[in-house]
Amino acid sequence: MSQFLSMHPDNPQPRLIQQAIDIVRKGGVIAYPTDSGYALGCLLGEKKAVEKIKWLRQLDDRHNFTLMCSDLSDIGTYAKVDNSVFRLLKAHTPGAYTFILDATNDVPRLLLHPKRRSIGVRVPDHVITHALLDALGSAMMSVTLIPVGETLPMTDPEEIQERFGAHLDAVIDGGACHLEPTTVVDLRDLPPVILRHGRGDSAAFE
Repeated sequence: MSQFLSMHPDNPQPRLIQQAIDIVRKGGVIAYPTDSGYALGCLLGEKKAVEKIKWLRQLDDRHNFTLMCSDLSDIGTYAKVDNSVFRLLKAHTPGAYTFILDATNDVPRLLLHPKRRSIGVRVPDHVITHALLDALGSAMMSVTLIPVGETLPMTDPEEIQERFGAHLDAVIDGGACHLEPTTVVDLRDLPPVILRHGRGDSAAFE
C-alpha cells in the first residue's frame, strides 16, 4: 500500500514535499493534485515507473505524455519554442493547459510518440505541484489520473488511495481538485489546434 501524505493546500509542509520527491527520485510513482484533477507522476527517464503509469492508465505508445514544468524556461529545455509560440505560452501559463510541441533531445525516447517527436508540456497553477517541481529541480513526467473507461480525472485522494494505492508508492492528499482535465492545444504549427476542450479557456486559440 502506498504512503498517504496529507499536505496543506496553500502551505505544503517542506518535510512531506521532500519525502514525496525522495520517492520519485528512487523510481516511484506518485499521485498528486494539480489545477485540473489529480495526476500520476514519475522521474523523466525512469522506464519501470513510466511502464507502470501506462499500465495503470491503459495507454499505448501513441499517447502524448506530458512533462509538468515549473516555468517557461523549463519548457524551453524539453520543447522547441519559437518567438510566436513563446508569446502564446507566456500569456497562458501558469494555467490548466497542456501544449503539444516538438520535443528536444532532452526528452527520453520512451516518452515520445513513435511517429513524431512530440511531447506535451504544461505549467500548472497549483501550490503543491510547484513545491514538488521546485524540490525535484526538473520537469516530472505526468498523466492525468483518469481511470480506464471513465472520462473525468479523479479528484478525491482517499478514493485514489482505495482504488490504486496497492500500485502506487505515494498518494498526496492536497484536498479536492477541479473536475475538468486540461485544455490540450497543439502548437507544433500555427494557427493552434484544440485537441481537447477542458478547464483552460480555449477562446484565445480558436
